[in-house]
Amino acid sequence: GGGVSQPAAPTSAGNAVMTVSAPYLSALEAPSRSEVDALPGLTVLEFGTEWCGHCRAAQTAINQALQQQPQWQHLKVEDGPGRALGRSYRVKLWPTLILLREGQEVGRVVRPTAEPEVRSALTLALNSPNLRPPSAV
Repeated sequence: GGGVSQPAAPTSAGNAVMTVSAPYLSALEAPSRSEVDALPGLTVLEFGTEWCGHCRAAQTAINQALQQQPQWQHLKVEDGPGRALGRSYRVKLWPTLILLREGQEVGRVVRPTAEPEVRSALTLALNSPNLRPPSAV
């Protein structure tokens, strides 16, 4: 018997200037709040919709900032009335980026329009003092 060979994952060569943004996860695909709370590492949880103009306008800024800080995992969740995850974070405007560290919210960006806005929030969240174990000063 021969081993099953895994198909090679497609790799993106070079740095594409325009990244095609991934679709938002539907209500069926989106993780639950408990799943999000259990996410390891750094996660950007983006709430919005495909048809929201503000969301589309923000994609370039968001993608550029995330390209510079690849340690962040980017999760896009479609939001709307009655969507439990968005309501649990009290999302009111789209897009809203919830910055998570080990599942805990450490920052958020609402309706970013420029890359530095997103990047500074990511940097702030990375250096957020309430995440490290308390150390004697």
